[in-house]
Amino acid sequence: MDKLLIEGGRVLSGEVGISGAKNAALPILCASLLTADSLDLSNVPHLNDISTMLRLLGDMGMHVTMDGVNGLSLNGKDLNNPVASYEMVKTMRASILVLGPLVARFGEARVSLPGGCAIGARPVDQHIKGLQAMGAEVTVEQGYVHAKASRLKGARICTDMVTVTGTENLMMAACLAEGETVIENAAREPEVVDLANCLIAMGARISGAGTDIIRIQGVERLHGAQHAIMPDRIETGTYLCAAAVTGGNVRLTGTSAAYLDSVVDKLMDAGCDVVVERDAIRLSAPAKLKSVSLRTAPYPAFPTDMQAQFMAINCVADGVATIRETIFENRFMHVSELARLGANIQIEGNNAIVRGVDHLEGATVMATDLRASASLIIAGLVAQGETLIDRIYHLDRGYERIEEKLAKLGAQVRRVR
Repeated sequence: MDKLLIEGGRVLSGEVGISGAKNAALPILCASLLTADSLDLSNVPHLNDISTMLRLLGDMGMHVTMDGVNGLSLNGKDLNNPVASYEMVKTMRASILVLGPLVARFGEARVSLPGGCAIGARPVDQHIKGLQAMGAEVTVEQGYVHAKASRLKGARICTDMVTVTGTENLMMAACLAEGETVIENAAREPEVVDLANCLIAMGARISGAGTDIIRIQGVERLHGAQHAIMPDRIETGTYLCAAAVTGGNVRLTGTSAAYLDSVVDKLMDAGCDVVVERDAIRLSAPAKLKSVSLRTAPYPAFPTDMQAQFMAINCVADGVATIRETIFENRFMHVSELARLGANIQIEGNNAIVRGVDHLEGATVMATDLRASASLIIAGLVAQGETLIDRIYHLDRGYERIEEKLAKLGAQVRRVR
């Protein structure tokens, strides 16, 4: 099993490119199920989750053709197996995103209840209730969601909670439904907007994406299209935090600050100078950061996927910070590993009190989920001595060539077995 070895104490500087967004690419790959024509995608990141999704689509009969370094063409004319097996789904929760498109186009789907990382419960009941409102018969048997509908009907759907994948699944299903579907309390994340833009290019009639009310006028069929995946805002934020904690000066290209207002604001509160360009971001960090408190909440508030990274920089910042996690109940599992490096963190319910220390010391630590892995890398970059991070397969789910990119910025980091 691969591990990551980091020699701390290097100041990050230079320029590096940001990859396409995993959380935008996964639902857009599933959108290819809605048409028999080809969907041509660019800026697709090379990640384990992407590979898993492509294998899942391939099992259903999807033809996948690689086009250059980060291009894909997906053609669903020969789809013949609307089933997502447990073996394919167990490692990735996003697999549930095939449910809506399959029911919409084929009238039936059988999808295993998803697995994935252990940061907390992410129930699929909102997906099921939405499809039922659109006329689908849905049962859960032997760990599988089985949905059937001759043709989905437009409906008014108000989700009990803000759910990104639920919004995406129901929006895709509604594209081929009869009549109008209105999704209220919809997720507003940029990745939802990116999916909507791709669907519109395929012939869907969608308005309101990016707001809490999305309207979809169903059409008879969708056609092929071309679409470029948006840049990864969480990868962008992670590299900004890595530069900030080392007192670095970096320029990230192929990205945008348009979706990162809350993250950029907190970095500036910490003492960083951030310059926003048209398709790049520059950050210059002080020698010592100031602690910043934060509260996670659905977009456009501070993203839960950046909580662990900011906890890491608060570990060596000047002052005391309170981090309140409101999205996932188990998303403080990185605290015990940061403590192994010398961090001073106290947990009180869904709050973490972080008291900055003079320095961290390298040690062997274990990644527990994707973003926890990133927090350990950030801490390892500033820790004295060597930090060895185990179970980095989590990292490979969401960060493309992270050790290469960090090395390009001057970090002493390498993958070891």
